[in-house]
Amino acid sequence: MKAFAIKGSFFSLFILLSSFIIKKDKVTIYIIGDSTAANKEAKAFPETGWGMKLQDFFKGNVSVDNRALNGRSTKSFLNENRWQPIINQLKAGDYVFIEFGHNDEKINKPGTGTTLEEFKTNLVKYVNETRAKKACPVLLTPVMRRSFVNGVFQDSHGEYPAVTRRVADSLHVPLIDMHKKTEKLIIGLGEEKAKSLFNYVDSGDVNYPKGKKDDTHFNPYGAQKMAELVVEGIREQNIDLKKKLKNK
Repeated sequence: MKAFAIKGSFFSLFILLSSFIIKKDKVTIYIIGDSTAANKEAKAFPETGWGMKLQDFFKGNVSVDNRALNGRSTKSFLNENRWQPIINQLKAGDYVFIEFGHNDEKINKPGTGTTLEEFKTNLVKYVNETRAKKACPVLLTPVMRRSFVNGVFQDSHGEYPAVTRRVADSLHVPLIDMHKKTEKLIIGLGEEKAKSLFNYVDSGDVNYPKGKKDDTHFNPYGAQKMAELVVEGIREQNIDLKKKLKNK
């Protein structure tokens, strides 16, 4: 009986230590950003944010917590108190993927648009406050829209991606340059074939009875391709998270 009790005690200790190790090894990736990454309601389908696809690339010890929201900028995400709840639960070893710019450029919307200087200040705040919790910030430039004029591709983001690059460089933050990656992808596909990435829906769809032609937001295939580019960036930047990727 005594030997059995000792064995039982060792077994209980093993279970306790195992659960501690598993819990300690668990990492959360928070995504903050706009509609291009955000989770979508069923009524918006087939519109899909790339953040909805990211979990599939990771092993079970990584959890993706997608806090990106439609229409948000670095400013409105802060002012609506979307950031503080993340900071409150952020733990050492977690990651924050920061992708803004799509709406910061809308300077005609005072509650949303930011000047380039404001944009920089806000990005620096996200980075520094993430690091203060011993978590790991990753900056992402905004994804491109499908924008062609007379067959020539157009960039609609102005200097905002360049600001993100400079912040990443000055603060030594890993940068996934989605702006350049998606430009290459869209131009490579061409004006017509690039529609395959975006939320183009024929009339008669249950969610879009009149159809939809959206050159900003992705369909499930497009969101998958964007998530693949994010994962490619994780590997290129040698971010420690790459060890937790599935072997795809």
